[in-house]
Amino acid sequence: MTKYEPDLDRTFFALADPTRRAIIGLLCAGPKTVSDLAEPFDIALPSLLKHVQLLEKAGIVTSEKRGRVRTCSVDTDALRATDRWLQAHITEWETRLERMEAHIQRMKENEQ
Repeated sequence: MTKYEPDLDRTFFALADPTRRAIIGLLCAGPKTVSDLAEPFDIALPSLLKHVQLLEKAGIVTSEKRGRVRTCSVDTDALRATDRWLQAHITEWETRLERMEAHIQRMKENEQ
């Protein structure tokens, strides 16, 4: 069993919101200012900033402020940790399914 990682809770909570997933999608193309991020959304800038701050707390996004401009980037470490956790579980289930398939095949062969 994979060990419990509390950072995953924050990551999954952050990824649960479609606006935050869309923000990450935009940032995958490269760093963007908060104003650039707000452009495609029909929400107030303070609301978008709350989404960005939550993504920062989850470790998915970093931001840098220069003067009045805040530029955001994706920090892939949290996403990589989440991917490792998911891959471990996928591998475990694939192994179980392969064993079950082999067992079913043996049962079919024994019937004949």
